[in-house]
Amino acid sequence: MRKFFGTDGIRGLTNQVPMTAEVAMRVGMAAGAHFLRGDHKHRVVIGKDTRLSGYMLENALVAGFTSVGMDVVQVGPMPTPAIAMLTRSMRADLGVMLSASHNPYHDNGIKLFGPDGYKLSDEDEAQIEHLLTVEPQLADAAFIGRAKRIDDARGRYIHAVKQSLPQSVRLDGLRIALDCANGAAYNSAPTVFWELGADVIAIGVSPNGVNINDKCGSTAPALLQETVVASGADIGIALDGDADRLIVVDEKGAIVDGDQIMGLIGASWARQGRLKGGGVVATVMSNLGLERFLEGEGLRLERTKVGDRYVLERMKEGGFNVGGEQSGHMILSDHATTGDGTLAALQVLAELVASGKPASELLHQFDPVPQMLKNVRFSGGKPLDDKQVQAAIAEGEAALNGRGRLVIRPSGTEPLIRVMAEGDDAAEVERVVDMICDAVRSAA
Repeated sequence: MRKFFGTDGIRGLTNQVPMTAEVAMRVGMAAGAHFLRGDHKHRVVIGKDTRLSGYMLENALVAGFTSVGMDVVQVGPMPTPAIAMLTRSMRADLGVMLSASHNPYHDNGIKLFGPDGYKLSDEDEAQIEHLLTVEPQLADAAFIGRAKRIDDARGRYIHAVKQSLPQSVRLDGLRIALDCANGAAYNSAPTVFWELGADVIAIGVSPNGVNINDKCGSTAPALLQETVVASGADIGIALDGDADRLIVVDEKGAIVDGDQIMGLIGASWARQGRLKGGGVVATVMSNLGLERFLEGEGLRLERTKVGDRYVLERMKEGGFNVGGEQSGHMILSDHATTGDGTLAALQVLAELVASGKPASELLHQFDPVPQMLKNVRFSGGKPLDDKQVQAAIAEGEAALNGRGRLVIRPSGTEPLIRVMAEGDDAAEVERVVDMICDAVRSAA
């Protein structure tokens, strides 16, 4: 069992282990020591979102990295995908993003990227975990690292994102409502869309250290929905705190999730001859309607465990270039090594311009089948091993009888069993979910 690393780096409540300045400094020492390979001068790029605790944790990381002989480049508030891109383009040995993504301000996290711009493998994380438990090998006084801030990093990222579109594609005349969640993309995302010609109505662009994701962004799109309708916008774009996630709102104020976005991009790229792998990669939580839609387009849907890292692993294994999650993580590997909400939004906007259709029509690629998800909290043990629970699951599968899907899984971060069912009959889906939840509660 790993003590520090979870499914997406290290994350927790600020000023409680593992999100303390002391642990951050130790992470800097351990990760720095792990990536000291060869006799060249080593470099790490550090970015952050807009959380107040970012100042404290960033300085602690700088102390850790420089103490083992790594030079540090600090780029300030930047989206997570920007740090992945800069790590690779600046030939850094390591990249670090300080963010807890869509969580409230009082949480924070440490995400690490290797020199190739990809998140670290399980093996790398395990070795860093080990180094956290041993005495660090500090650099001799003459070889302590240096730290500096650079001012052009945001411009590099903005240019790279715009380059994902052909130069002939413009957003002139398009009215976009944009919610940056008071997070890492508060400056870069409005600039990208404006420079491409759009009329941008920006909200969630006044971070104060504690308002990140607060009633705004991709996990709280109500404000964006109101803004789209009130302003007469053609479309709404919502990012999360570190801007690796995207949710869209159409001109009528309706929310469009990641499944519809994957369907749009996958089918469009296939028609253009750009899609690789013969389909799209998504998780077990993606709607059955997406799978049926892609099959109708002659494409397949590859499913993985929940988590964008598992999506990316399958994409790399199978040669796919479009993948993501229903929650809005979009990975377009022709242009990025991790999820990028701004980049994915540009692909949607390019389709909107090319089609001449309203967003409500363009983004309705398929009718989702009825889907229900419920969580059951338990205090200990393994409820899924209980015979009554297993019998309820078997009964549920028989009831859906090939006309739906059942996904039962324990949460990776909380003592919860997640029960999801979907199928053509909404009443049957609800009955199956409630039956299984009752069995889990009884066992727990």
